[in-house]
Amino acid sequence: MSHFSQIKTQIRNLPALQSALEDLGLNWKSGPHAIRGYQGQAQTAEVVIEQDNGYDIGFQWNSQEYELVADMDFWQQAWSVERFLEQVTQRYAYHTVVNTSAEQGFQVTQQTQTEDGAIRLVVQRWHG
Repeated sequence: MSHFSQIKTQIRNLPALQSALEDLGLNWKSGPHAIRGYQGQAQTAEVVIEQDNGYDIGFQWNSQEYELVADMDFWQQAWSVERFLEQVTQRYAYHTVVNTSAEQGFQVTQQTQTEDGAIRLVVQRWHG
């Protein structure tokens, strides 16, 4: 019997999560919406990614962070669950750093991606 699994993350900022999902080309709906699961099971999530097979992926607030919620038996993404979370987490971290830097008066002056996929940012604050 299939059931929902919850995977902890370090994701706490909803707009940065949504931007990360957009960067990855994923269509998502802002919740709260039901995540469709096995035999009509459902849970509510703040972000829902519908899959073509009728079983959804969601990010659900647990009072500390957004957990990934899905029925892993029906995972239907281009990446494995682990790779999916790595990709989302990297883009989430990117948006968190850029947004936090901008709030503190910094601008990104240089951005490069290394061979291993890491992103290197140089930020600078101009004094006038």
